[in-house]
Amino acid sequence: MSQITLTPAQRKVHRAEAHHLDPVVMVGADGLTPAVRKEVDAALKAHGLIKVRVLSDDRQARESMLQTLADELDAAPIQHIGKLLVLWRPVPEKARPVDEERKPGPRDVKVLKFSKRGGQRPEVKVVRVLGNQRLTPGGQIKRAKVLKKSIKKSA
Repeated sequence: MSQITLTPAQRKVHRAEAHHLDPVVMVGADGLTPAVRKEVDAALKAHGLIKVRVLSDDRQARESMLQTLADELDAAPIQHIGKLLVLWRPVPEKARPVDEERKPGPRDVKVLKFSKRGGQRPEVKVVRVLGNQRLTPGGQIKRAKVLKKSIKKSA
């Protein structure tokens, strides 16, 4: 995989968004282990923009870690400041399963009640109608009736 390339303006926007973030992953003395790579990948999938704290004092090692993470995880290196590395990758869209048996949820309906005198404004009332209810022309809420099955037909 290759790292994502960003324009300086896009990198500036991501730097500003990452300013208030806390480090999500910390890299210890062992360096980039498979467990660290896995955690950084999981954090990028969940958040998209993350900070990684590296406890190593070697600046060249931190630079190489940033490039290695960006290359291996298909991410964009945003910033390396001090012992903090900032990485960005677009968050993948989650596919929602379509449930065929799902019933309709509640909906809010405006009911207008006109006055008997013609010159007044109608009274507006917002009513919540549940999935098993219906609204009558008079503005009343009625529950759907359960159809009773005939005893003769079931025998």
